[in-house]
Amino acid sequence: GSRKYSGPGWVLPAGSPSPKWTLLFKPISRGPARLRSRHLAIASTHAVRLRLLSPPKAAQPNPKGSGARDDAMSRALLAHVLHRPPHLALRSGAGARGGPFASCIRPLRRLSCSAAEAATGSNEEAPAPPARKKRVVSGVQPTGMVHLGNYLGAIKNWVSLQDLYETFFFIVDLHAITLPYEAPQLSEATRSTAAIYLACGVDSSKASIFVQSHVRAHVELMWLLSSSTPIGWLNRMIQFKEKSRKAGDENVGVALLTYPVLMASDILLYQSDLVPVGEDQTQHLELTREIAERVNNLYGGRKWKKMGGRGGSLFKVPEALIPPAGARVMSLTDGRSKMSKSAPSDQSRINLLDPKDVISNKIKRCKTDSFPGLEFDNPERPECSNLLSIYQIITGKTKEEVVRECQDMNWGTFKTTITDALIDHLQPIQARYEEIMSEPGYLDNVLLEGAGKASEIADITLSNVYQAMGFLRR
Repeated sequence: GSRKYSGPGWVLPAGSPSPKWTLLFKPISRGPARLRSRHLAIASTHAVRLRLLSPPKAAQPNPKGSGARDDAMSRALLAHVLHRPPHLALRSGAGARGGPFASCIRPLRRLSCSAAEAATGSNEEAPAPPARKKRVVSGVQPTGMVHLGNYLGAIKNWVSLQDLYETFFFIVDLHAITLPYEAPQLSEATRSTAAIYLACGVDSSKASIFVQSHVRAHVELMWLLSSSTPIGWLNRMIQFKEKSRKAGDENVGVALLTYPVLMASDILLYQSDLVPVGEDQTQHLELTREIAERVNNLYGGRKWKKMGGRGGSLFKVPEALIPPAGARVMSLTDGRSKMSKSAPSDQSRINLLDPKDVISNKIKRCKTDSFPGLEFDNPERPECSNLLSIYQIITGKTKEEVVRECQDMNWGTFKTTITDALIDHLQPIQARYEEIMSEPGYLDNVLLEGAGKASEIADITLSNVYQAMGFLRR
């Protein structure tokens, strides 16, 4: 700062004007981790502390020739400090010799310009920056109603993840158009899905909540990744085979085949560390990992550096984050099929916004079996295991507690128990959802802020890929 220096350090000739310390360089606070070494610590410390200037001319004594002498002294002191760090000078003994003012100067041992600066001595390494939280990215399609499978398999887990990780949760509206859909309903469904995120406990102050199409880098990166993705990798995707078989070739667009590349773009764009996925989605994540490694090999490392980049990997290769329970909630009408928005019967799923009487009716009519008692993990009783898992998650009980409570129940008693638990669990979510939807301005601001935060990261990744792939800079 601009205050008089009064601590021990430089010894100036008698009668010299009092020195004044001011800021010369901006402290080094950012850069690759490999540069945060002793030399960087020295540079940062002295850049903040060291600049010796004479007081204003009006305050200086002005004997004949004193101005030139003061300027020469200032230059000598500054050159000595910047080109020979104090602790190195002590070590070599050079601080006491050389230069016209060698007899007047002894090496600097300590400068206390502020409490923060004093905490890092000149002989100490710069403190390591705080570790970055691992980054998690996930999303849900806005087509159809968000159902219990979406909630228990994904959204409910996000609430705990947002406290542990840097999280990005978005509404994947671009994925929603891979199959035929009603255009007038897409915008409304997108807003509804965002409101459900918030109603379920996702906090916009902890997580970035945004709409996929509001960050255009998703589509741009998808096209760049497509050029490096072999068609054979996409042909082996199980979901494409299943959906195309059901819809028929005439009703299947190219997007249904290529949307796994868009999913890879969604993940790689944010340099994600972890991706929450259900067991049936691990194939898509594995494709994402393969694409990331392929592009890194094709364009990263020294090749990127030759293009003017920093080198190294363009993408972080993400890992799967599979919840211990509820990762795959099954249909109420078929315990071997996943609960899905695309299932033709609404009886197969419980939607988060279903009223009490609808929930009760769906549970009463859900498929069961004729075995006595209730049990987990019997392959011959998939519906039983599914309903017990749902009950376990929404009540927060352990598997052992559920077994002790329900093993001797009949289906009639258990259906009443799980119905009451579902209604009690979903009622606060439904009430909060209505409040959010009644305040459209609040929801718009959340999505706008989330898209802004996401774009800051996405644009950096996209720019690096354009550079590494040889595109002319904008």
